[in-house]
Amino acid sequence: MLVIPIGALSGPSIDRVVCGDSLGRSLLATVAREPGTVAGRVPLLGRRGQLPPERRRAELARQAQAEAVPHHLAAAIDAEAVARWITAHYRAESYPAVLLGSPHGAAAHLAAALGAAWLPTSFTTTLTWPGGDAGDWPAALEWGAGLAERVIGRNPEVSVRQVHDPLRGGPPCGSTVRLHLRWHSMPKAYETFLRDRLAEDGATLLLRDLRTWPVHTLSSRHSFQLGSPVGGWDPDDYTIGNPAFRVLLDDLGVDDWPAPPEMPPRYAERSGEPAFGMDLNRLAVETGRTSHRVLYSQPEALSACVADLIRHATGGDKARCAVACGRLLDPWQARASGLVPYWCESASRAAVEAAEWWLAGSKPFEEVTALPEAPGHDSDQVATLALWRSLTAFGRQRGRLDRLTASRYPMLPLGTGHASRMLASAGGAGSAPPPISLPYALAQLHRVGTPLGLLVG
Repeated sequence: MLVIPIGALSGPSIDRVVCGDSLGRSLLATVAREPGTVAGRVPLLGRRGQLPPERRRAELARQAQAEAVPHHLAAAIDAEAVARWITAHYRAESYPAVLLGSPHGAAAHLAAALGAAWLPTSFTTTLTWPGGDAGDWPAALEWGAGLAERVIGRNPEVSVRQVHDPLRGGPPCGSTVRLHLRWHSMPKAYETFLRDRLAEDGATLLLRDLRTWPVHTLSSRHSFQLGSPVGGWDPDDYTIGNPAFRVLLDDLGVDDWPAPPEMPPRYAERSGEPAFGMDLNRLAVETGRTSHRVLYSQPEALSACVADLIRHATGGDKARCAVACGRLLDPWQARASGLVPYWCESASRAAVEAAEWWLAGSKPFEEVTALPEAPGHDSDQVATLALWRSLTAFGRQRGRLDRLTASRYPMLPLGTGHASRMLASAGGAGSAPPPISLPYALAQLHRVGTPLGLLVG
């Protein structure tokens, strides 16, 4: 695993700074690694499933602290060093395209289809919160504000969005705070990469999530968010008036949840900073290369469009489909196996129903394989195994629901390496298709995506 020390300070390694369970890190690992290699980290929420609930809760909180950046080293976090670490994952001399932007599994599949690099415009870090309480979000806000101030003091090129989400965070939400560091100007390492390793006739593509969520703005560069659209809940669901949320809090040992105040909507944590796109435009003008945009407000629309694009490019009337979820994806293995990939952002009922609607409106596949990632909690908003199984019925042949993931669903997510093994066995005979070109991809995304609300330009 690639580890680079942070600056001259005696601070944490990048391996600790960039959260191991974040989607962005999983996407980077899958896009940048050589085809055929396997990642094996089991997410925190997938561990210690044999322990009694109370003991497991304490153990997961302890492990989260052990993996997080110690709070007294917040000022040692160096966003430019993280950017160098990200670009160092890519070993080719040049790339025909570079995708940048919000973390989204379809972006990873598109990068693999193009033979492109993928660079996130933000990264997630967790820091220790001694004596924390998952239900005491005002204390989390106060603690995180002090940490954010130190991070911003060291890194004038980033903004900080703190997200406190017991739904997706689980027990670690009471022992750590989660900060999303978002570049509002392009880091030097990215600029160097785009100048030196993007082909002369290459282009950049910025993909950006435009969803909004109630946000408390503390300063021009620091904001706080309770909950997230990623889990499939609405902002109003994060109140004790919601019986499912009360059950969740009980499972976390939380006795109280202060009512949140009214907060205006702003772009949610995965959106990134709008100013980054202006910096990308500047660089495109200076280098004479083209820069494009794909903006979406519904993650499932991008998933459907990229899946349709890949199917169309490979002429797959008899194609097999793999519906993956969360961090359980491997774009290189899907491509090597000749699979059409559809990505669900989460195991929420809404996300899986969107996949069902897409399959219903598509030409039949030979076979559909479903690979659900356990969310680490259960509620009426989590897709049932029956719903996941229904996806596999859209193939001409009997489809497959992965047994191991099903046996651990919905409480215990698996390591990302399991997706590689599962997808290798799900494909048909043949070789991986050749790369597609970015102009072709953009034309197809515009044709298919415009009616679904994608803005392509």
